[in-house]
Amino acid sequence: MQSMEEIYQQHAQTVYRYLLTHTRDADLAEELTQETFYQAIRSSDRFDESCKVSTWLCAIAKRVLLTYRRKHPAQEELEEQTMSVPSAESEAVEAVSRMELIRLVHDLPEPAREVVYLRAFGGLSFAEIGEVQGKTENWARVTFYRAKEKLKKGST
Repeated sequence: MQSMEEIYQQHAQTVYRYLLTHTRDADLAEELTQETFYQAIRSSDRFDESCKVSTWLCAIAKRVLLTYRRKHPAQEELEEQTMSVPSAESEAVEAVSRMELIRLVHDLPEPAREVVYLRAFGGLSFAEIGEVQGKTENWARVTFYRAKEKLKKGST
């Protein structure tokens, strides 16, 4: 296995983007990214290389995020209420469109929502998504396709 420094350099942005899409808070995503790598270091002896390092890290990030949300349930609602929209008209329209898409994705049922987050915002392949979810690559592809169809219907 590579050194943890090399792993961090290669995968920190992927983990950060994954967490940012779930938290919509850059500072919190950075904090959870650091916790993810801390947990990865603590459990590196158990990594059996049966999956990609990025898949392993995203699985750890998911557990770190779930732990955080269990400890801070009211925090998520507060962050959604305090989000601000940029003042320039073009930026505002773009932000509203982006926020509407995120809201539509957020309203998807599990596991479709998780698959969309991992694919669109985390940059994971369908094979990696299947590994993270404990399913097949084909399951990830079908779930993502069905989620896209729901998003198309929801945006019209």
